[in-house]
Amino acid sequence: MKKIFLLFFISALSINLFSQEALKSTEEEYYDFLSLQGLTDRQYLNYRTLSDSVWVINNEQHPWEENNISSDFTLFEPEIKSTNYIISGLNQNVQLKVFGPEWFNSYNTSTPFGQNDGALWQGRGYNTSFTTGFSLKAYGFSITIKPQLHYSQNLHYDIMPVSGNNPYKYFYGSIDAPQRFGNKSLIGFDFADSEIRFTWRALTVGFGTQSIWLGPAHENALLHSNHAASYPKFDAGIKRTSIIIPGLNWNLGEIEARMWIGYLSESDFFDTDESNNHNQIVGYTVSYSPPFLKTLTLGVNKVCVTKWNDPNHLKYLNPFFKQNTLNTKFGEDQKASFTASWLFEKVGLEIYGEIGLDDFLSDGLALYGYARYPFHTITYTVGLKEAFPISKKNQVYGLINFEWNHTEMSQDYQMWGAYNFGFHHQITQGYTNEGQWLGSGIGYGGNSQKLTFTLYHKLGYGKLYIGRNNPDNSYIYQMCVTQNENEVAHKYFTAFKANFYVGIDTLFFIQKSFSISAGFMYNLVINPLYNPGYSFISTNGLKAYREYTYLHNFRFEWAIKYYF
Repeated sequence: MKKIFLLFFISALSINLFSQEALKSTEEEYYDFLSLQGLTDRQYLNYRTLSDSVWVINNEQHPWEENNISSDFTLFEPEIKSTNYIISGLNQNVQLKVFGPEWFNSYNTSTPFGQNDGALWQGRGYNTSFTTGFSLKAYGFSITIKPQLHYSQNLHYDIMPVSGNNPYKYFYGSIDAPQRFGNKSLIGFDFADSEIRFTWRALTVGFGTQSIWLGPAHENALLHSNHAASYPKFDAGIKRTSIIIPGLNWNLGEIEARMWIGYLSESDFFDTDESNNHNQIVGYTVSYSPPFLKTLTLGVNKVCVTKWNDPNHLKYLNPFFKQNTLNTKFGEDQKASFTASWLFEKVGLEIYGEIGLDDFLSDGLALYGYARYPFHTITYTVGLKEAFPISKKNQVYGLINFEWNHTEMSQDYQMWGAYNFGFHHQITQGYTNEGQWLGSGIGYGGNSQKLTFTLYHKLGYGKLYIGRNNPDNSYIYQMCVTQNENEVAHKYFTAFKANFYVGIDTLFFIQKSFSISAGFMYNLVINPLYNPGYSFISTNGLKAYREYTYLHNFRFEWAIKYYF
């Protein structure tokens, strides 16, 4: 009898070819690849969480059409849907989406490496995370439960020497970005992409811990990504929607507007002061796509971090608040960015860019302040994506990704002192949550370039990538301000830390509902402790450093996933 009931229940389910996917997941990356060719549409402009990353597959062929990666189940659908204005603005179906389960693993032989992985910290040694969950939607309401269980072996490796009683903290400045998370293995639970939400037409409001990806960047988002652990937040706003003038039926383009307020926490490896453990983050984003250039998106974003116990913290809810309050006990750290992306579906090309701005000039928004020196605290990211067919008959396609990220301190700080886009003396933990960066996964103060080629086919994909980065050149630059010129020239001129890496990833569908992936990467770390090897004594008697020190890291990763 139980078997008969189960068969009846399964047969009553209808399957829809749309799905919502986790940020930076294999599935979301695949749908984004399809969007370059117009085979699916992005349901967002500039702001996305798991709940916003919803994809509808058009009735056209694509490489993974036979695989079960986009199945949402409709548990109930009314025979006659209400036409009432209020009710018709709600999704009147009862729908279920099951995520995963997915088991991810990595191993770094010599040094930490990994990013955009939520609460997981991929240190030296073995690292793993497990995620699964579900999303249930009914009449505008949705509940998503998708936590992450993570573990890091956290083996010993050499780190920069620091002063004070915390040997693991960052090597300069005030920032909650530990070089190593203690001397023991780590195990933790994170609510990750979990939330409750209500949506009516384009209006949405929610509470939960879903990570935010802000802006068009593919590798290193300037202001917000899923690199750090999740944090509790409330958000509200307007999902991507068209602006139609009633009566005239004029389309003025598409708009998206969201705001959020969240509760940040420091890690266990920052300080012992229990009174400053939490910060408030407030964020705003507005994006627009004009009707005459429907694939062009322009956006502006702003975030403000302040102390959670600031008695005047509500004033930061004002998106136009621009004062830089110089108060070491209660102040704020404000950052903004301007984004643009342009998609050319006919040729499968997207170009994008983002300019970030920190620590607004004391002159406010006065034109002469920026005309005098417009590069103060400026950071930027530029990139492109190009999808192209290799064999349409066999459903084989190529994808090229390239991204250039720059967050080094502007040169006017050579007359000022130490500066880093992620640091702020008033927010002692800096732009972090639980010890990891909220935005760029490689940190701030450096630059990166990465080129990736992906080959999509019916059975999965193969990926080849090469890249390099300087994690924090600003550490070297601030030495030029505080130390003797000759010492700088002879010691720090060649002391820049750099990562060069090359790797390959593969994924195969063992069957339509089960995939297995694996990857290998070689990572050469140049000057891992910002100090090249001693070489010789120069003519004026100073030590000259011209021999680099090296560290060779080999990274292995593998994952398995089942699709319902």
